[in-house]
Amino acid sequence: MTRALLLLLVAGAVAGCCIPSWMPFIGKDKPPPPPAASPAPAPGPSPARLSPNGQRLPDSHEVVDRVICVVNNDAITLFELDEAEAAYLYESKTEAPVDAERQALRDRLLQTIIENRIQLQQAEREKITVDDSEVQDQINEIMKKVNATSPQQFEDVLKQQGLTLDSVKKRLRDQLLVQRLIRRKVALRISVTEQEIDKYLTDNRDKLETGLTFEARHILFVPQAGAGEDGWQAARKKADAVYAQVLAGQDFSELAKKYSEDASAKDGGHLGTLKRGELTPEIEQVILRLQPGESSTPYRSEVGYHLFRLDAKESLTGEALTQARSQIRDILYREKYDARLKEWLAEIKQRAIIDIRL
Repeated sequence: MTRALLLLLVAGAVAGCCIPSWMPFIGKDKPPPPPAASPAPAPGPSPARLSPNGQRLPDSHEVVDRVICVVNNDAITLFELDEAEAAYLYESKTEAPVDAERQALRDRLLQTIIENRIQLQQAEREKITVDDSEVQDQINEIMKKVNATSPQQFEDVLKQQGLTLDSVKKRLRDQLLVQRLIRRKVALRISVTEQEIDKYLTDNRDKLETGLTFEARHILFVPQAGAGEDGWQAARKKADAVYAQVLAGQDFSELAKKYSEDASAKDGGHLGTLKRGELTPEIEQVILRLQPGESSTPYRSEVGYHLFRLDAKESLTGEALTQARSQIRDILYREKYDARLKEWLAEIKQRAIIDIRL
């Protein structure tokens, strides 16, 4: 297992946490120093440490000591930014960008680290706490994912990646703290009213009904080829005459078999079970304007005159309406949540003293 994958498992261990899944640890402690090297028979250069795009990075002790940003007297190191970049590239399965693109990526990652550090500081000021048992629950989940059957085996996995159990626990605790803070400052201050759901339903009914089915029939009257407008007038007269029979109570299916000039005539004009969006919008609008059992007046299309009959249609009622309202509630909640989170982050970030030295 790679270090980047292990970092992602830890970052994603806290379900629902606001920290992006690509974020590695956001704790304030420095990463553990590399293990001491055994004495060498003769001095020689240390192996080069490479960045995701292959550039040489400073030695480990240089990286740990290099502060790239200070947030309210709290340091962020280059090591943390390198970890964030490695985890992001691992999860997105993309090649490391170069030059300006890489710098833009690292700038975004640094801003995210800064925001999370400010949130941790805010959680500390508000005296938010996390029990040891909650952290241990998250440890147990990670152990399952890495197939560690004992605490000692798990510590061995961490050690192989240059991590310690204490550092993992601290970072999991930090994630839980941030999650709890955001719940207090954002989630619990959001509500979605029934009136808002009603308005969304009204404004987006057509979109919400996409995919619902309906059954319809039609009778087609095709104008004589080459007859020009006279041919169209003759087709309209036929349509009017048959429509009069429909109004008189004649069976639509039998009339379709007798008069329709479409291939569906043998099936009583049945168009089958259709999903909304399958027919041209104009024709579909004519059909769906009807109530089940109703027939349309003659309608002119590019091919001729039609009589349509709606046999049945699904609609947003009953269980379908309940599900739609639940989905709408989720959509509106997420929109409000994202807006409130962005606003709140901007507020606490504005109050912070941030000194970027990168």
